[in-house]
Amino acid sequence: MNSLKKANIIIPLLLIAVTSIIFYSYKTSLDKNNIMPYKTFLSEVDKNNVSDVYLTDNEKIKITLKDGKNFYIENPRALTFKEQLLIKGINVHEASSLGLEDCISIGISIAMFSSLAYFVYKSSKSKSSSFKMSAIDANPANKTNITFDSIAGNEEAKESIKELVDFIKNPEIYTKYNAKMPRGVILYGPPGTGKTLLARALASECDVPYYAVNGSDFVQIYVGVGAGRIRDLFKKAKEKGKAVIFIDEIDAIGKKRDSRADGGSDEREQTLNALLAEMSGFKENQGIIVVAATNRIDVLDNALLRPGRFDRHIEVGLPDVNARYKILKLYGNQKPLSSEVDLKKVAEQTVYFSGAKLESLLNEAAILAAKEKANCITMKHIDTAFSTIIAGFEKKDRSFITHKDKLITAYHESGHALISKLISPDNKIRKVTIIPSTKGAGGYTLNIPPDNLYYTKNQLLNNIKISLGGRCAEELIFGKDNITTGASGDINNVTNTLLSMIKTYGMFESSGLLDYNLIYSDGIYQNADIIEQCNKIVNSLYDECLTILDSNRDKLKNLAEALIEKETLYEEEINCIVG
Repeated sequence: MNSLKKANIIIPLLLIAVTSIIFYSYKTSLDKNNIMPYKTFLSEVDKNNVSDVYLTDNEKIKITLKDGKNFYIENPRALTFKEQLLIKGINVHEASSLGLEDCISIGISIAMFSSLAYFVYKSSKSKSSSFKMSAIDANPANKTNITFDSIAGNEEAKESIKELVDFIKNPEIYTKYNAKMPRGVILYGPPGTGKTLLARALASECDVPYYAVNGSDFVQIYVGVGAGRIRDLFKKAKEKGKAVIFIDEIDAIGKKRDSRADGGSDEREQTLNALLAEMSGFKENQGIIVVAATNRIDVLDNALLRPGRFDRHIEVGLPDVNARYKILKLYGNQKPLSSEVDLKKVAEQTVYFSGAKLESLLNEAAILAAKEKANCITMKHIDTAFSTIIAGFEKKDRSFITHKDKLITAYHESGHALISKLISPDNKIRKVTIIPSTKGAGGYTLNIPPDNLYYTKNQLLNNIKISLGGRCAEELIFGKDNITTGASGDINNVTNTLLSMIKTYGMFESSGLLDYNLIYSDGIYQNADIIEQCNKIVNSLYDECLTILDSNRDKLKNLAEALIEKETLYEEEINCIVG
């Protein structure tokens, strides 16, 4: 845009400069070569050599000799000049008072003034646009065919949203009972769970205008612009009478305000205050509802969440196994799936997958089938797509991997798989591989936990042991001094799980039933106490893990040798080896 603006100024100036140079060159050549002294002209007239004279009011006039040559002479401006020429038999032409030189001069002047006017216009427009920044670019979205029936899973969230349809369509019914329509709804939950789809379905079912904006649209460096955009958005919605306003990522403007006088952003707080004021200013049962979406409801300001603003808080969580099956069927109906594809099995192995991730899974499988020019999407395509989403693409060139590296990876992954089989039989090990991936993993174990509403303390501790299994196997087989960097991701998982158990879930007597996230926010508690407790717990679990593997060395060895031979083992093969 900046280069375009510069071109708007530079190009006219260059044209003027080029025209001026051409004009100057023309005038110079004219002065030097084609000027005839007036006495010489009179002499040519007497000799009867002059054919035509072109009279103008210019300083010089043009003459043409009988041999066809053109010259310019001084304009005598005498009253009898034309009469004398006619008497001599010379053709006299009355030309326009504007000569070529005058036309060029006028043209250059017009170009200069036009360029100047254009530059002033652009400058004033850019200045005036700064006053229009508070106008938000939000127009009602085109009507879509998205309905509640076209959204699979999240039945509870759909039921809560469906109640709002009648509120918007027939608000007068609720006036009779003095029932107030909810002014706002917060949809919260992990990314990709369908929060935006629910908002679009609400507007589509109600057949009202749908205004979709993002929280970042209101975040500006200029103080007051965000608040102005909030007011402009609500003004547009009120003009429609009934509407659904959807604000995605509302935490961009709705975070908790700092209690300190100098804390926070003035612009963000003004924007939040404007939103609160607009929502409080609704007329009862006006037919306008604000739907907001966030992944972090815990960071939102309390004033935003109170009744009268966002009255309803609806969780849109990750789908369970039945919901995943419905979502897969919904997206699978749009793709040429083979009859062998078992979507129920796919639903069981895709624990923690969101609706968007499930759609991506089938899309990746479709891409793989298209590349192979297969007649339909098979289970093999879906399995490959699943591994790709989890761990990345398999590296084609594996010539750089030494036998020692292969051996270390095989024992590391066998440690994970064996510990999981021995202490968590409910977990399913879908796949174990030592093929490196594009996400940096030397290999991976696809350990799928069961779908549970809650996880017990014992289950979480077992998950920690499963994560430690790889490092334990390395130490047991190669020695404490030969452990590798391959356990970095495992250590990260262990740390996150232990911190959550201590800081959030209150699962250890030594730390008590306290939420340390709240205590840390005030800077009262020291990290050293929790670090010491984490170390004590993880060391104890590590020792237990070593003991388990040491007691099952033969199974560990058999798994590792099978991995070195086949590179990838599946659930049935693992079960046969472990027994």
